[in-house]
Amino acid sequence: MGIKIADFEMKTPIIAASGTFGYADEYEDFCDVSQIGAIATKGITLEPRLGNEGDRIFETDCGMINRIGLENIGIERFIEEKIPILKKKNITYILNAAGSTIEDYAQLASIANKAGIEAIELNVSCPNVKSGCLEFGVDSNSLYELVLKVRKNYDGCLIVKLTPNVTSIESLALAVEKAGADAISAINTLKGLGIKIDYINGKFYKKEVQGGLSGKCIKPVALAMVKRIRSAVKLPIIGMGGISRLSDLFEFISAGADAFEVGTHNFTQCDACVSLALELEEFMRENKFSTFEDLKTVIKEIN
Repeated sequence: MGIKIADFEMKTPIIAASGTFGYADEYEDFCDVSQIGAIATKGITLEPRLGNEGDRIFETDCGMINRIGLENIGIERFIEEKIPILKKKNITYILNAAGSTIEDYAQLASIANKAGIEAIELNVSCPNVKSGCLEFGVDSNSLYELVLKVRKNYDGCLIVKLTPNVTSIESLALAVEKAGADAISAINTLKGLGIKIDYINGKFYKKEVQGGLSGKCIKPVALAMVKRIRSAVKLPIIGMGGISRLSDLFEFISAGADAFEVGTHNFTQCDACVSLALELEEFMRENKFSTFEDLKTVIKEIN
């Protein structure tokens, strides 16, 4: 069940996606967090952020829209307060890093390098902030420059999280590969708008939330994007977008994924990452697949 991306080792190929699992051990009342392949932390910036005001969550059919706005405690407090917990409880983690400028990302990478953080997931695709992130993630030249500067400052496993809100995700993947990243994770949320109209006591009331759409409803888009990325690059791909059951893992492997992130499903099944890993392990044992790589090979060879 164990996999390795660059020099970063995980117990299983299933990762808890950023923004759905807190910073460290917030889910320990529901599962053994140390048994998850890795958790991708909440998006971390140089300075603490309060996030967006107003409504932040809107439930949709088979999904949700969020506009949290990268609320977080900042890199210094993360290193001081959260890393000791992660180390004490033997939790494998990936730092999800976000910034407003290329220099922000480069500085975060340098700090992470000095702190001995083994893996970074660059968030260049969050649609819920006014500056940074998605600005870099939709332009291949800007993305190349960003990843190149981060790579110079960081020796660990470098993952870049791509947005589906583009015309050519292939050109972005190629830029990431050329700049020296170790892997790609895809996809981040789709841009969405949630509107709810209530009629109460002779008057209409409206609730509106515009932000990132996630959940089961985006899986067909995620599969298509992963397949397009695989056609363009040879980097390992961490696939995500609507994963909730064992068959989803097989579908993402078929499209070109090498590992998985589970996000929105964590909100409805708190032990989803552990349960999926156990289900995958049982399937492999019953069907005599000795390693996860063997399973991937068989699935990818299906015509």
